[in-house]
Amino acid sequence: MPLVLGVDSSTQATKVEVRDADSGRLVADGRAPHPPASPPRSEQDPEAWLRALAEAMDIAGVDPVAVAAVAVAGQQHGLVVLDTDGRPLRPAKLWNDTESAPDAVALLDRLDGAGWARACGSVPVPAMTVTKLAWLRRVEPTAYERVASVLLPHDFVTRSLVGTAVTDQGDASGTGYWSPADRGWRHDLLALVDPERDWAPLLPRVLGPTEAAGSWRGALVGPGTGDNMAAALGLGLGPGDVAFSIGTSGTVFAVTETPTADPSGAVAGFADATGHYLPLVCTLNAAKVTDAAARLLGVDHAGLDALAEAAPAGAGGLVLVPYLDGERTPNRPLASGTLAGTVTGRPSRSARTRRYAADRAPPPMRKTRPGASTPAAAKASKPSSRPQTTPSNAALANCSRLTSLRMPARVPEASGRFGVRSPSR
Repeated sequence: MPLVLGVDSSTQATKVEVRDADSGRLVADGRAPHPPASPPRSEQDPEAWLRALAEAMDIAGVDPVAVAAVAVAGQQHGLVVLDTDGRPLRPAKLWNDTESAPDAVALLDRLDGAGWARACGSVPVPAMTVTKLAWLRRVEPTAYERVASVLLPHDFVTRSLVGTAVTDQGDASGTGYWSPADRGWRHDLLALVDPERDWAPLLPRVLGPTEAAGSWRGALVGPGTGDNMAAALGLGLGPGDVAFSIGTSGTVFAVTETPTADPSGAVAGFADATGHYLPLVCTLNAAKVTDAAARLLGVDHAGLDALAEAAPAGAGGLVLVPYLDGERTPNRPLASGTLAGTVTGRPSRSARTRRYAADRAPPPMRKTRPGASTPAAAKASKPSSRPQTTPSNAALANCSRLTSLRMPARVPEASGRFGVRSPSR
């Protein structure tokens, strides 16, 4: 019974899953939290990710001797800078850190959106790693001058396992200085950050989908990838498939056979983890909005669903602009949430809405699974049932490209807060 270990190093926590490579059966899992972080300065100590990884593996009871292969998925875009001894120079700036908003503007002054899109598939926004490098040079020049290695979060965790700096094509495509179309680093784009710097020695080697990163205690380590690419891999998406994900961020992405280059910046032209492409739209605010609304109304998620189902169309003129942490799409990093249409001197809307919901409580929603006897629309948009998808399916798929292990197409249980649309199936 060969085992594979999947690691998901996300914004909020590190999750690990150990699965039987033959059947996909879950053998063990564990989870350990990361330090909380939120915009505008959203940062974490990279060493905290390694401590969380050790804790999660301890909870899962991972025996490295029994593991045949390992793969790491990580939050995209974060900037990890190391010194000559391989130690983090400062906390990592995460994908949802918005302090580099003026640097994104400055980079667009040097090359317009169409030029950026042609060069790397994406237009700089504060989420992109390239803007964080520009911020570091502008705000912390002493630390900037000491940088000996520039990594992403998944690169840093993989480096802790194999001892060398590597990344994959999917995660590299979210930096703003790697080209999915050309499959290479764009030093000319980094020169817009600093034309005097020799960037080549600072960047990790980019692995192909079938290249091993190295070994960890006898286990083969896959190239891993960014979280969105891992989600596509774990869901088994192929060209033409579209998925949406609701988590800390909200994303809609598709697998395509040709690269994309949207000069408006709304669609990021990433690569996926298999050699295809992954155009993606991302909002900074997603589950946090529904969580905040539920807290405001004093209900749980099920209660919020009931209120939403029961509310009259138009919500009586109440409008929420949910840019609680600024926003990425549209690019409004300095925006804030706005609740418009409230009226004073009348019973609270929440109280009136609750009374309305109590009188008109909807029947429970029916959950459907792929392959069940459901209407065509329900089959086309398939919700999954477990809370996480990235570590399990993605580890199986990632490791299967590197070993002779017989891997299932996907694990038995669907997993994650995802929906999938397949136009022809």
